[in-house]
Amino acid sequence: MQVAKVLDCKGKCCPEPILDIKTAMGEVKSGDVVEMQATDAGSVADMASWAKRTGNTIVEQKQDGTVYTFYVKKK
Repeated sequence: MQVAKVLDCKGKCCPEPILDIKTAMGEVKSGDVVEMQATDAGSVADMASWAKRTGNTIVEQKQDGTVYTFYVKKK
């Protein structure tokens, strides 16, 4: 998967990761994928809710220890 932009949101708490992904999505084209890494466990539910609300798609999500990685495709 080709990633257009990578966001390092490790150490940030809600709502910062959501604000960062929102900004990043405004900077990429439709169909582009943005990778976001976060350590806030609440980001799992927050990202699912945000994606549903905005129509963007989480194409992959994984956890490695305390780091949650999301790959989000812009609608």
